[in-house]
Amino acid sequence: MLIPPPPPPSETALAIECLGMTKRFGSFTALDDVTIKVEAGAFHALLGENGAGKSTLVKCLVGYYRPDAGQITVDGRERDIRSPQDAHAIGIGMVYQHFTLVPSMSVAENLVMARNDVPMRIDWRTERERLAAFMETVPFRIPLDAPVTSLAAGEKQKVEILKQLYLKRRFMILDEPTSVLTPQEADEVLGMLRGLAQRKEVSVLIITHKFREVMAFADRVSVLRRGKLTGEGRVADLTPAAMAEMMIGTREPASGELQRKAGRAPGSVRLALEACKVHDDAGLPAVEALSLSVREGEIVGIAGVSGNGQRELVEALIGQRELVAGSVKISGEPFRATRAEIRRHRVFSLPEEPLRNACVGMLSVSDNMGLRNFDRPPQATWPWLKRGRLRAQARRLIAEFKVKTPGAEAPIRNLSGGNVQRAVLARELSGDVSVLIVANPVFGLDFAAVAEIHARILAAREAGAAVLLVSEDLDELLELSDRVVVMFDGRIVHETDIDSADVGVIGRAMAGHSGADAAAA
Repeated sequence: MLIPPPPPPSETALAIECLGMTKRFGSFTALDDVTIKVEAGAFHALLGENGAGKSTLVKCLVGYYRPDAGQITVDGRERDIRSPQDAHAIGIGMVYQHFTLVPSMSVAENLVMARNDVPMRIDWRTERERLAAFMETVPFRIPLDAPVTSLAAGEKQKVEILKQLYLKRRFMILDEPTSVLTPQEADEVLGMLRGLAQRKEVSVLIITHKFREVMAFADRVSVLRRGKLTGEGRVADLTPAAMAEMMIGTREPASGELQRKAGRAPGSVRLALEACKVHDDAGLPAVEALSLSVREGEIVGIAGVSGNGQRELVEALIGQRELVAGSVKISGEPFRATRAEIRRHRVFSLPEEPLRNACVGMLSVSDNMGLRNFDRPPQATWPWLKRGRLRAQARRLIAEFKVKTPGAEAPIRNLSGGNVQRAVLARELSGDVSVLIVANPVFGLDFAAVAEIHARILAAREAGAAVLLVSEDLDELLELSDRVVVMFDGRIVHETDIDSADVGVIGRAMAGHSGADAAAA
């Protein structure tokens, strides 16, 4: 039987609905029976903390993942999207967080070469005529002959959007599209897209962590938390605080947990930050005049919606990013995160995405576990490295921290996420720890790995370490921390002891209501 070809892409905005979408990775359920509808011509925001399932949902929509259950309908008709090519044929496109343009090519070349039907020999006169006609249909101008390398970030993002429109995408997914833009560039790009949506030329589904953008441009919002849909509605009927509460839930810390953590009184200040300023990758302020202290035997948790300076702060503290202004002190002494100072002050860390930020993937588990002390006795006698000692150290740590690996010489990139975490923790916690800096330590891990890593963090605290814990999971912060502070727009806007923590107040602070305003709201 002949299978009829799919209908051609619509010339107007598409309506798409995900019905009962479920996606599992082994025992981990990334999406759990999620139903979301984006109307034709809508500007629809998708919110959620890291690990909430946002990326999994849109990857199912564009064909990168096959859902384990659920259906996708396009303009009311069920469609089977098995690949990105299927999504493109329907008219679904995606603009990613980072640019996908070829820098050495011109704008025109990037647009033409993105097509599926590029001829072997390109008639550039004809192509330029087509591009000129296309440019008359869009609300902004970009010089077609300009090399991409000469464009500002905002212009590059416009070209990414132009490319999707040129390819006749009528449903556009935007994954954190303004993360590399200034606020002015972001407003211009999102304003242009909103105009297209209002004219029913395209529907927009935007993943963002910026409440300001949601309130200014979106019509409706859907919120995911731990793979489930926790709320949705018209943006006009919601406040940032209400959306933040959908993201973080309303869990109150349990009294049993507080009693369990109350065994040790914090000591003197171990880690002190004073008026710290840090820039992001684009050279814009990410952390502004931030002051904070952590005492020995204390866990201070930093809460906040992703993108408010937490990542840049952690990178500055562990030596991966420059501190532009301010100071960091360990036990009263200046600290600039050099290798010698890290060793002398016994500062250890578990950064976010440790395989990328704390490991060398091609090296063995043994070599990675020895990165802190490979050049020190007994692992080395200058200038000789003693690999037998390194392997013996790795075997001991593998057993102690229950790292599941084929062996000490296996490449660390071959380990599961939880076992990479355990391997890095083994390296960082195997000695005497003075300061421990941890960022989203259990993102995407199974329950057994979560419990193990949480226990290790608490053990470091009980041994007298000062622990700075950055997490986008408020449940995790409430369970582990002695104090919680909230970062918004690069600043600390709220601080509370754990026994007086109010989830509603924290949520409002995460949404930008600071201090007394958050408490009174």
